[in-house]
Amino acid sequence: MPNLSEQQIIRIKKLNQLRKLGINPFPPEEYFITNTIFNIKKNFREKDPISIAGRLIRLRILGKASFGEMKDHTGCIQIYFNKNHFYSEKMEKEESYNIFLKKLIDIGDIIGIKGNLFKTKMNEITIHVHRLTILSKSLRPLPQVKIDKKNKKIYDAFSNTEQRYRMRYVDLIVNDHVRNIFLKRTRIIREIRNFLDHKGYLEVDTPILQSIPGGAVARPFITYHNSLGIPLYLRIANELYLKRLIIGGFHGVYEFSKNFRNEGMDRIHNPEFTVLELYVAYKDYYWMMKFTEELLKCIYKKVQKEDKDILIEKNRINFKTPFPRIPILDSIQKNTGFNLIDMEEKELRKVCKKLHIEIEENIKMSKAKMIEKIFEEKCEKNYINPTFIIDFPIEMSPLTKRHRQNKNLSERFELLINGQEIANSYSELNDPIDQLDRFREQIKLSEKNNTDESMFLDKDFIRSLEFGMPPTAGIGIGIDRLVMLFTQKSSIQEVLFFPQMRPEKK
Repeated sequence: MPNLSEQQIIRIKKLNQLRKLGINPFPPEEYFITNTIFNIKKNFREKDPISIAGRLIRLRILGKASFGEMKDHTGCIQIYFNKNHFYSEKMEKEESYNIFLKKLIDIGDIIGIKGNLFKTKMNEITIHVHRLTILSKSLRPLPQVKIDKKNKKIYDAFSNTEQRYRMRYVDLIVNDHVRNIFLKRTRIIREIRNFLDHKGYLEVDTPILQSIPGGAVARPFITYHNSLGIPLYLRIANELYLKRLIIGGFHGVYEFSKNFRNEGMDRIHNPEFTVLELYVAYKDYYWMMKFTEELLKCIYKKVQKEDKDILIEKNRINFKTPFPRIPILDSIQKNTGFNLIDMEEKELRKVCKKLHIEIEENIKMSKAKMIEKIFEEKCEKNYINPTFIIDFPIEMSPLTKRHRQNKNLSERFELLINGQEIANSYSELNDPIDQLDRFREQIKLSEKNNTDESMFLDKDFIRSLEFGMPPTAGIGIGIDRLVMLFTQKSSIQEVLFFPQMRPEKK
């Protein structure tokens, strides 16, 4: 058996021995379960008959009696075997204990057990196992994590980051805290959905495959539809479709959207990510700031067990409202000393050089990109508590209304928490003539800058605006980063079941 470890070879031999004994190690029948481990412990009654299933995670053979531990999706429980009261299918009691339990069962096997409850002298709830059925034979050994409770040490933990992300299934088996991250993720999404439903907004689905990747400036993934004979793109944003629904007469719509961007990867970026997008008619970005505060306070109260600050590494975060509102150019001036108001491209290049921000000399770069880079590198990390960065230069916001008091600015905000952008919001541009001009300007910039990151011209969206879109406030909230915040993680890979990875080396 080439390329198999010694342990795998031994386990395959055990598999074949089970089959020779007439035992199917992967039985097709339903296994009847009376309870979960959590409920068994919560509602303990001495001598209660029990039938449960789960994974064997520890086994200590002691002669005539043995102890083990098994876990299901709700927790772990101790199990006890006695030679005189234990049997398995198709075997006598003596054979069951000596052959089946001692020689053919392995840690990692998924088993069903029937027995009765009791408490040991150490007052630990335990199942006295009378019958054991193997439900799935494990052919690879699990990492054996050892916990020294007295000295508060963990040995042989499955902690290698790359291994954990590649083999999330093993990570979930042996590291209970990882399971808790994803349970909390589900709860956060549920609370957001409940909050929005209570407000009367409609959850919708919009296309993932799009003929035009609109709604953002990003590099898309490209595929091809054979029947239609056209290229299609995995969506980079769902914004333009949701606005079409507002035009169609819905008052408020939202979607938990899987978006895809063919760009770099780091601790806060994954090429596939989840965003909540919400659009509400007859509102503006001032209203959306208050709404966002209300939503985050609600999640904080429902998800956090204690009313205290969130601690991520050395950063302590609280959710006291109202959140500060700081114009982006004021933030840049405060953090760099440079006033960028009315600066042209040449002057911005000089500022970038003085701030040691890398800008390639021979490549054209828009004012918007340079301002964005200055803010990201010199300002963003300084906002730990929730802060609204507002009133972006108009060049940075092609889908946003011009500011009602300054035509060179836009009615836009970004919510920053723990030095990261969590949300992006606009008073949505609903003037079709202005929107068409902005699209064309973006296309010119991308051609001038020779970049494959550009805003595509969506003619159907312009046509939809020509039928009239009411004043609308929209927001996109990064769900993965929000989960990072509430689970106190600093890497996006920790809150994705299966983050994108480089191919595994042979």
